[in-house]
Amino acid sequence: MFEFHPSKVATVKNDVLSGLTVALALVPEAVAFAFVAGVEPLVGLYAAFMVGLITACIGGRPGMISGATGALAVVMVTLVADHGVQYLFATVVLMGFLQVAAGLSKLGKFIRMVPHPVMLGFVNGLAIVIFLAQLNQFGIEGEAGWLSGTFMQGSIIDVAWLGGRQLYMLLGLVAVTMLIIHFLPRFTTALPSSLVAIVTVSLLVFGLDLDTRVVGDIASIKGGLPSFHIPSVPLNFETLSIIFPYAVVLAAIGLIESLLTLRLVDEITESRGHGNRECVAQGVANAATGLFGGMGGCAMIGQSMINVNSGGRGRLSGITAALCLLLFILVASPLIEQIPLAALIGVMFIVVIGTFEWSSFRVIRKVPRSDALVLVLVSAVTVATDLAMAVVVGVIVSALVFAWEHAKYIRIEAREDHKGSTVYAVTGPLFFGSVSSFLERFDPQQDNDDVVIDFARSRVADHSGLEAIDTLADRYLSAGKTLHLVHLSDECRRLLRRAGNLVEVNVIEDPRYFVADDVLG
Repeated sequence: MFEFHPSKVATVKNDVLSGLTVALALVPEAVAFAFVAGVEPLVGLYAAFMVGLITACIGGRPGMISGATGALAVVMVTLVADHGVQYLFATVVLMGFLQVAAGLSKLGKFIRMVPHPVMLGFVNGLAIVIFLAQLNQFGIEGEAGWLSGTFMQGSIIDVAWLGGRQLYMLLGLVAVTMLIIHFLPRFTTALPSSLVAIVTVSLLVFGLDLDTRVVGDIASIKGGLPSFHIPSVPLNFETLSIIFPYAVVLAAIGLIESLLTLRLVDEITESRGHGNRECVAQGVANAATGLFGGMGGCAMIGQSMINVNSGGRGRLSGITAALCLLLFILVASPLIEQIPLAALIGVMFIVVIGTFEWSSFRVIRKVPRSDALVLVLVSAVTVATDLAMAVVVGVIVSALVFAWEHAKYIRIEAREDHKGSTVYAVTGPLFFGSVSSFLERFDPQQDNDDVVIDFARSRVADHSGLEAIDTLADRYLSAGKTLHLVHLSDECRRLLRRAGNLVEVNVIEDPRYFVADDVLG
């Protein structure tokens, strides 16, 4: 279960150093997401620690980083405002149970149904969201949007921007950070370039006594160990009616974001994670977090990219990140609070550049227009709302386009056999999108008394297909003619038997002809 790679010193070193880098980047984001949700900073930090640790230990994707995220925080804010933080903790526990149930039910495999254009749109939209989130740090402390709006989509319009020397100082330090991260790997890969950049810029600010914003300007991260605490809410149906809708939405968003991040890390590392196991791990992590005063979380694509790009591929990287974050809270808060925000902004800008699929600009003119539309639509919805909504919209639009296109593929060829029967050979699926074209191709008045429909190259896919056959049977019955169905697959015959008297036709079995069984799921 644990992939420490004890015999591979280089791998252990990469995981440890990468985990430290991720932990440094987790601090301001966890604090900011806590502000977005309307809770104390430690609630976000505890979530980042516990969710990150548990998923790193038992999750389905080594090297993936989980913690408090903005996609969940924007849903939590209404619950906290209306009912208080204790109801949030109870919701997170229930959210965890729902995610475990999803994993045990093997629902993780449905992430395979997400089309590639949706995946590209998800990645591009998330890169834009991360970029917009960093722009909030260029606002004036205390003005609208700097704390309460940090990392929320669209909030930058409320920010009062920095100017003059402060702005130039921040931009310069961000540029130095990005240059170190970009060029250092050309000289050495002994240390993660992101970690070197953070340390170098921090020493530069400290040594030259530069006046720039640091982590401590957001909030204090000092605290103790998280303690076990059952949420103080009434255990009755009224409480369940309040928290259940939020728990369902949070569970869905968390799993969608986690599984899509898992797929992305799979592609980068050219390995394969386990979706159902990750669902269970996310659920266990959230249920535990809710009982220890955390706001819950899911996979974080930004931190996962930092980890993978810094060489962190094993479970030890995620474990190190979580434990370092706890050490920051317990003993190293004065030191961590002195890290310039410019260094962390620079790291995230590099993540944005690496996350965005720049190749999509090249392929968007070469792929079908429907795929290009889905890519742009998912990116836009991601920025405007949240990741889960964007993915759902993208999958629905892709499914509708698929149904529309395949509705055109049904073909029917008519002929007369040696027995004087009219034979129709059907090619293509018979489903809700193709039934109209299917019915238009038959002429009961002109056909012979005996009519055969051959489904050797087709299948009845759904209830709409059965209704179409029933309608056709009624037409031929009214015309005084007999209708036969031949070469139906086993799945089609099961549908017809299940329909009972719904379809009154003669089904001819041909034991010498076999059609491949349809595989469900």
